[in-house]
Amino acid sequence: MLSLSILGFLYERPMHAYELRRHISGLSGHIRPVSDGALYPAIGRLEKAGMLTRHEEPGSGATPRQVLSLTQAGRDELLRRLARPAELEITDRNSFSILLAFLGYLEDPAAQAEVLRRRLAFYEEPASYFYDEGRPLRAAEMSDRFRKGMMSLAAVTKRADMEWLRQTITDLEGT
Repeated sequence: MLSLSILGFLYERPMHAYELRRHISGLSGHIRPVSDGALYPAIGRLEKAGMLTRHEEPGSGATPRQVLSLTQAGRDELLRRLARPAELEITDRNSFSILLAFLGYLEDPAAQAEVLRRRLAFYEEPASYFYDEGRPLRAAEMSDRFRKGMMSLAAVTKRADMEWLRQTITDLEGT
């Protein structure tokens, strides 16, 4: 998801790595802080793949800043990943949130709706954090108060997400 975040924020405008790190941390840092040890290698991989370029600009001190810009290949890759996200980007809550942060860059409402339909289909499959002989358990079946609480919170969130997904799909289909 780090590369998707890098591509997404650079799609908006060129920025230096420190600023990019701050934006990414604002989006996902409370869940997964972004370290320099993860960010700079990811930037290097994207640069090597021809998806971004860097140039120097004067910094506030004596050291120049490296400003990163997205290439056309980087723009194309971002739009491809938004239109056809990986399964994990649909099923994992945090990954899906990052995907949503940039989904508006897809100009086609039908393509946006298709991504949301995939998330809705994922929610419509029976699932649980806990199983009994392969059968998903519901919160009402739990005796441990903390597991029951976990399940109850997940159910409330799932219902709210599904309502938002259905409404947004309907809105997108009307445009």
